[in-house]
Amino acid sequence: MALLWWKKGKSFEIFLRDKPVELLLCLTRQNTNKYPSMLAKEARCTYSHTVHLLQKMEQQGLVRFEKKGRLKIVQLTGKGEKVANKFEDLGKLLM
Repeated sequence: MALLWWKKGKSFEIFLRDKPVELLLCLTRQNTNKYPSMLAKEARCTYSHTVHLLQKMEQQGLVRFEKKGRLKIVQLTGKGEKVANKFEDLGKLLM
């Protein structure tokens, strides 16, 4: 019964696995522009899976895409930064 709150919001569904969390945390590292291909390498994930996860995160308002010519830059939203910070805090607590 204690885990029922996880099932109430769709945004929780994407964080039940480690890759989405790693992907989100990759966006907090360094202040350089991040492209989906760069994030895939950093998160040790395939490009197609990375794009799929980023699209889910965009639907939940955690990231946004900005087009610069032919390139798509991925940025955290305010909500995304808060969520990433909470995961960082949780990771520090569990270590």
